[in-house]
Amino acid sequence: MMSSKMTDALNQQINEEYYSSYIYLAMAAYLEDQDLEGMAHWMRMQAQEEYLHGMKIFDYMIERGARVELKAVANPPKEWDSPLASFEAALEHERFMTDNINKLADLAIEERDHATNNVLQWYVTEQVEEEANVDGIVKKLQMMGGGGQALFMMDRELASRPAPSIVSEAGGA
Repeated sequence: MMSSKMTDALNQQINEEYYSSYIYLAMAAYLEDQDLEGMAHWMRMQAQEEYLHGMKIFDYMIERGARVELKAVANPPKEWDSPLASFEAALEHERFMTDNINKLADLAIEERDHATNNVLQWYVTEQVEEEANVDGIVKKLQMMGGGGQALFMMDRELASRPAPSIVSEAGGA
């Protein structure tokens, strides 16, 4: 049985995952407004991925007999100074999420909840990938500068991101 402390922490993480989905949708809307449909597409795919991350915890909690309690999702920002600034904000957000996941894993160890710790290890690995992906985009944008042709090329590159699948993102959940 999952402790009430672990249940509360996982419910909060579900909320954080759904907020992540919202912030990436807000970034997509901003980038659409900048006529950067490829970058907006990348953000939309990231929003879908974050939603699936929340659902993985949701489904895990139900499987363990824990009560899922959904909370209101905060309003995300809606403006950034530049496309680069939106991706820098995404990187900062992924670092915040990594910290959250690490704290959850620490709690699972403290609670001697080996099953939850096992599930959270998937997220630990996922966050390494998330940070690396966004960091790579930020570095490319910084290297290219804010010029129109370079921005156009990056926009085209990011348009090819495939949609996340439930099997690959939620571990078959």
